[in-house]
Amino acid sequence: MKTLTVKSFALCLVILGLCGTVSAQSDLKLPDVSQAAEVKQRIALTDITIKYHRPLVNGRKIWGGLVPYGKVWRAGANENTTCTVIFSKTNTGWGSYSYDQKDDALRVDVKPKPLAQSEEALEYEFENLKPDSTAVTLKWEKLGVPFTVSINDADQTLQNIRAQMKGAGQFAWQAPDQAAQFCLTKKTNLDEALRWADLSIQNEERFENLSTKADILKALNRQDEAKKTWDQALGKAAAPQLYTYGRQLQNQKKGAEAMEIFKEVAKRFPNGVFGYLAQARIKSASGDFAGALNDAKQAQAAAPSDAQKQAIQGLIDRLGAKQDINK
Repeated sequence: MKTLTVKSFALCLVILGLCGTVSAQSDLKLPDVSQAAEVKQRIALTDITIKYHRPLVNGRKIWGGLVPYGKVWRAGANENTTCTVIFSKTNTGWGSYSYDQKDDALRVDVKPKPLAQSEEALEYEFENLKPDSTAVTLKWEKLGVPFTVSINDADQTLQNIRAQMKGAGQFAWQAPDQAAQFCLTKKTNLDEALRWADLSIQNEERFENLSTKADILKALNRQDEAKKTWDQALGKAAAPQLYTYGRQLQNQKKGAEAMEIFKEVAKRFPNGVFGYLAQARIKSASGDFAGALNDAKQAQAAAPSDAQKQAIQGLIDRLGAKQDINK
């Protein structure tokens, strides 16, 4: 696990001249006028922590007043210009009085944005979360100053996987299969992914790891081996596994391949829940909403649990409105 703590840097704004994590030394421990705060967010395997203090507006003009423009460098701070966020390697100074450009670790030019509501206390917020990045926005008074933190997680995650694979996980099928799937999804270290897939199959041969291996072989352009392995996987597949695999293909924007899987489900398991659902998806894709609706209702009737029936009801509602349930 990797940890990035903004306290390890002094975070300053060109227009602010503020360091958000440094407090004055005093003889007594007394309540801070600007109270301490901390926010955290995990991105991939990296924990991001921002520790700072929260001064109040308290009726004062902040931007262009208490915080004069161009204090450190001459730069504006309204929505029509940019400002510079500075990460300094020195976090022991007080405010910006001891600022020295040679201690800069990173500078990022950003475009401030107006806030819909005024923020009385300075605040940092994580926004626009993605698998490998997040926006961090400093909000105070009527202005927000956003910057993006991105994580290159592939190498770090691979190191983490390799370490975990030295433990008990190497003796079950799930962990090696997950490791292989990670590499396949990231399109990296495919030879290593193939070794993990083989280890998973060695531990317990299943549809999941055989299909993973087939996909890796396909990605390695070893088509004959991929087809042979896929045929093995089909022989192992139960209806839920095969249907779920089709849905995974749809999520990967591989619609044509998904339809072939649904056809296989409908052929092998025509009268079960997943067979009916597969037929509903095939007919929906061709625009036969009436036929798809009938199949979805049969799937709901055959579903063994209330949770499944409720989930299928969502498909029924969409088909009743003549919406393609594959989109």
